[in-house]
Amino acid sequence: MGFFGNELSSVIEWRESGTDVIFWKWHGSEIKKGSRLIIRPGQDAVFLYNGKIEGVFTDEGNYEIESQIIPFLSTLKGFQFGFNSGLRAEVLFVNTKEFTVKWGTRNAVNIPAQGFRGGLPVRAFGTFQAKVTDYIRLIDAVAGVKEMFTVKDVRDRMVSTLDELLMKWISREGRDMFHLQGNAAEIARGMNTDLDMELMRFGMTSSELHISSFSYPEEVQKKINEAAGYGMMDMDTYQRGKMADSFGQPGSSAGGAAGAGFGMAAGMEMAKEMFRQGQAPAQPAQGGAHCPNCGGSVRTGDKFCPGCGQKLEAAAFCPECGAKVGAADKFCASCGKALR
Repeated sequence: MGFFGNELSSVIEWRESGTDVIFWKWHGSEIKKGSRLIIRPGQDAVFLYNGKIEGVFTDEGNYEIESQIIPFLSTLKGFQFGFNSGLRAEVLFVNTKEFTVKWGTRNAVNIPAQGFRGGLPVRAFGTFQAKVTDYIRLIDAVAGVKEMFTVKDVRDRMVSTLDELLMKWISREGRDMFHLQGNAAEIARGMNTDLDMELMRFGMTSSELHISSFSYPEEVQKKINEAAGYGMMDMDTYQRGKMADSFGQPGSSAGGAAGAGFGMAAGMEMAKEMFRQGQAPAQPAQGGAHCPNCGGSVRTGDKFCPGCGQKLEAAAFCPECGAKVGAADKFCASCGKALR
């Protein structure tokens, strides 16, 4: 931003280069004959004398003070005397465009929640849109003590208010404290209604407020992620699988053969659970051997059933009907199939 300071000039124009400036005061030494007023798109020029608004010019253009501005400033003492002595008047340039303010909670807001003594710490981030609508209030509240007012100034003034509004509207609209994003639109609408009332004290209004994200402390977010994973499957099945996975892992207290045995036992239990729920493994194909426990297909030489983990006896099976046959049998006793 470049502020040129106070200097004698015949041109009255906005000389502040920052794009996030809401208003800027021109302080030329004097307004004299030959001075010109330049108003660019998105600007209004407000003439002040002794802190009082004497005229507001909203149309962009390049104006001669004597022939085009004086008729609208007839109450100013200096103009009535025809510039015999220079007039030390203030000109306030106001940005009339809507501006965007990025906001975020200064500190985590503790929202009352069951199971959290002292409340659940929540942060939120977003934006709101605002613009100047009342010059008199703006000048009374801000322009009387500041040479320039920026978007950052608005954010700094509103940050504590937004923390309070966030707590108020989460408590009112956020029924599920762990899924606040689903209620973000309703919470934002409520916050914007109250924010608009606050900004009116400074001569501004807020048209819209958005909440882009909520965040929780790391340990709380971890629990939320785990809960989401649990909700995607049957908890009993999930826990058994996790127990089976933990055995045989490097560093596990129960490794080696014991871990493998437990994993097979867990597999059998899971298969039985699936069978009870009507999700039994596929039946053996015609002519193949089958597991005596779950009925799943097994191959000759398998020591354990791949479907349920059942230990299989070292025995042969008829390739035609799957019946158990002896090692020395030449024909299947069940179907008569030649085995040799």
